[in-house]
Amino acid sequence: MIDWPIAELLPHAGDMIFIEQILEFDDDQIRTRLTVRPDGLFSRADGSMPAWVGIELMAQSVAAYAGCHARQRGDGVVLGFLLGTRKFECNVEHFPVGTELTIHGLRSLEDDNGMGVFECHINAPGIHATARLNVFRPPQAAQYLHEPEGVQS
Repeated sequence: MIDWPIAELLPHAGDMIFIEQILEFDDDQIRTRLTVRPDGLFSRADGSMPAWVGIELMAQSVAAYAGCHARQRGDGVVLGFLLGTRKFECNVEHFPVGTELTIHGLRSLEDDNGMGVFECHINAPGIHATARLNVFRPPQAAQYLHEPEGVQS
């Protein structure tokens, strides 16, 4: 188990941080976990979490993977982007309140330009979700967020 604070590994803040703990990571994979809480940002009336939020859980686990490796190198956490998701499948419509979800992300491709592909799974008793995430961690992420002068939002 890794005791680094999650907030120091993700470029998220406050209620937008969903994963609670890094269980383990290595050169190619990460395992994280969270317990579904009734007061979550996307909680349904019964306190459960919609299954589609699983994509964000997977994305945050991949971001934590990058954050863990940055911390090991002594670098700061940098912004990354979820470019797309393929083949998201889940056998339930929602994750019941109190359920402990384990998220596994396995790197299947990562190039020197910051492009990556991760095979991800969410598991709990009676629950299984899978997806392939395409991610991009540009060398200078701040450039992608900067609006040119004269452009108004």
